[in-house]
Formats: sequence, C-alpha cells, structure tokens
Amino acid sequence: MAETGLVFVTGGARSGKSSFALRRASAAGDAVTFIATAEAFDDEMTDRIDRHRGERNPAWRTIEAPRDLATALSMATTPVVIVDCLSLWVSNLMLDGITEAEIVARSACLVPSKIAPLIITVTNEVGLGIVPDNALARAYRDCLGRVNQAVAAASTEAHLLVSGLALRLK
Repeated sequence: MAETGLVFVTGGARSGKSSFALRRASAAGDAVTFIATAEAFDDEMTDRIDRHRGERNPAWRTIEAPRDLATALSMATTPVVIVDCLSLWVSNLMLDGITEAEIVARSACLVPSKIAPLIITVTNEVGLGIVPDNALARAYRDCLGRVNQAVAAASTEAHLLVSGLALRLK
C-alpha cells in the first residue's frame, strides 16, 4: 500500500532537507511531481537550481511555481508530490506585498486529501538564530515560522534535519 499524508521536513541551510525529501519520494519511482519555488535572480542561484535539478530523477515531472502553489498542486497527477521549498515561496509572496495572514491561509492548500496521497514539504527553520536587525527580516522570520507551524500541525509526519541526520518529530 502506498504511503499517504503530509510529510514536513525542516532544518537549517545545507542540513540535508532536499536530499531527505528526494530519498523519501524515490520509493514511488517515476511517479513524482516536484514543485520548485525558487527563482534565479543571479548566477549563484542559477547554479544552485541547476545542481538541485541534477539531483532529481529526470523522469519526475517538475512544475515551477514561485508564487501560485495552489495551482501547481492542482496540476500534480502523481501519487507523490514534493514542494521545495516553502521558505522561498513565503519570501516570494512577502516581496509581492501579500500579508502574513494571507500567506498562512494559502498554506492550507497543502492538505493532502485535496491533492496527492503523499506530499513532502521542505522548508527552512529560520527561528533558531539571533533576532534579525531589520524589520523585513524579522517579518520574514515570523511569517515563515507561522507557516511552518501551520503546515507541521497539519502534517502526519515531521522531521528536523541537522548535519544530514533526520530527527523524527512526529
């Protein structure tokens, strides 16, 4: 029987979150939709996106969705969907002037019964460091923290990645 539910994967930068999600989804073989939220605004980000693409199974379907996650999810027809990552999705929406309340409300589109049997979300944990020194960074930390709380609460399973090691939270 195929896995079902919402898997929440969080951790710091370069902690192994995406690799964990890819390994988890690989059990489904070629029947995976990968929803990418990153946009390349400079050469470094272009290289980063290219590296991530190279790590994925080339048979998987990729949907680029930096802002409209709900539509991208509605286009997914596979039993497994990876959303990588909520952190950039939140950032994109905030920079477009979308309010925190609206962003948190939009994150409800991840409820598995509405999309695919198994959804794996990847996000950054940005609330473990010092308080940011500017209003935008503080607003981002707070908004992403609230989105992460909402998605984690709705998840059937949650993992914290540290140094490539996964700690199951629920």
